Amino acid sequence: MALGNDRASSKPLIERRSIDYIPEAERHGRLLSQFTLWLGANLQITAIVTGALAVVLGGDVFWSLIGLLIGQLLGGGVMALHAAQGPKLGLPQMISSRVQFGVYGAAIPMVLVCLMYLGFTATGTVLSGQALGQMFGVSDSLGILMFASIIVLVTVLGYRVIHYIGRVASVIGVVAFFYLFSRLLSQTDISALLAIRHFSWSSFLLAVSLAASWQIAFGPYVADYSRYLPSKTSPLKTFFAAGAGSVIGAQVAMVLGVFAAALSKGQFAGREVAYIVGLGGSGAIAAMLYFSIAFGKVTISTLNSYGSFMCIATIISGFRGELKVTRLQRLVFVLLIVGAATLIALLGQHSFLGAFKSFILFLLAFFTPWSAINLVDFYCITKERYDIPALSNPDGRYGRWNVMGIGIYVFGVLVQMPFISTHFYTGPLVASLGDTDISWIIGLVVPAALYYACAKKWHGAVPEQLILPVEQGAANEQKLSEAGRAAAV
Repeated sequence: MALGNDRASSKPLIERRSIDYIPEAERHGRLLSQFTLWLGANLQITAIVTGALAVVLGGDVFWSLIGLLIGQLLGGGVMALHAAQGPKLGLPQMISSRVQFGVYGAAIPMVLVCLMYLGFTATGTVLSGQALGQMFGVSDSLGILMFASIIVLVTVLGYRVIHYIGRVASVIGVVAFFYLFSRLLSQTDISALLAIRHFSWSSFLLAVSLAASWQIAFGPYVADYSRYLPSKTSPLKTFFAAGAGSVIGAQVAMVLGVFAAALSKGQFAGREVAYIVGLGGSGAIAAMLYFSIAFGKVTISTLNSYGSFMCIATIISGFRGELKVTRLQRLVFVLLIVGAATLIALLGQHSFLGAFKSFILFLLAFFTPWSAINLVDFYCITKERYDIPALSNPDGRYGRWNVMGIGIYVFGVLVQMPFISTHFYTGPLVASLGDTDISWIIGLVVPAALYYACAKKWHGAVPEQLILPVEQGAANEQKLSEAGRAAAV
């Protein structure tokens, strides 16, 4: 562990790697940083709003809390399985999709992932803009622009700075949430809220879906932040470190959101940040709470922007046949990503809550099938035996387009359509299920089973073991060894 810290301290502050493989000599970090990163990423205002939706949209406090916890555990398990891939492969998450979809075909889910990142960054920027606007006495729009500039800086600096901010955000978040809960308990009869129990399947499953979708949406980039860990890091420990941080952070934030919405008497929607801060007090306390809200959003918004940069770079590299991205290209990508998200935030800041509910639920239709296929392939079909150099070769082992993987993915999206219930679209079977959205369950189970059955029968040639790129040190040793053998002859 000390070696990992020595490696980390010797690395430059600005990350020089992007989507390329992380050599063992550059691996560093501790599992604790996975826990604090995901704890800090979830102890924030958007998670509070997500939890509040369970009550705003008709649920009671007791069953909303139970439903949210179940959703956290189910979705957090999927998220953490992706996290465990990072140390083993040393690659960002979405590039491994080339095994299942082909070097070119992987662009299909990645384009959708980029749209997801834009949406999450934009919605987070709205809330952060409100916090900065209140904190500095400026308009929400100016607050949005201030926040966007911070995100650009941190995203460009990269991996080490992101983990450092995650540690700071986790500490600030724990202090802020402890204070808010203590204020809430001193002012409110929580037992009276918990005593009101009117079970409804539709409201209960809405709460489950809100939490599950929140966690599953991290899947496409969670390994981006574990890929620098030494390859011998325990997958099980990585699973629990990332998963526990995410589940605990999100559940704490969403519990606060449930209580806040139940107490608000209709005043929560439209003034989410101001209402939450109002629970804590005014004056200097309020200023510190506004700061904690804005700082908490820095972590998750940076993760979204960094992940989007990774996806765009991966898409382009797939067609170029190489994995290198210059620092100038990185800066341009980040400016485009954050600029687009900021524009969306400025245009949509006054109709945030309803749009966000529809957005986060509709996302499930596109990312649960991807998660199902990726996890089944990695853990059950190839069993971690990837040919990493072939991931950048369209003429190699994985080919340009994997018709089987793409076909099952498309089917996995379509099979959910009858069960989706969102503002954008409501499926024909939703009414017969009591207006309950179960699409995410269908999207996990059906593609997973179908891919397993098909891949078992028609999978391509799986390597006998994980094939890694030849690292520079190993290559030099091999050359010296060959030269020595030649001299001996």
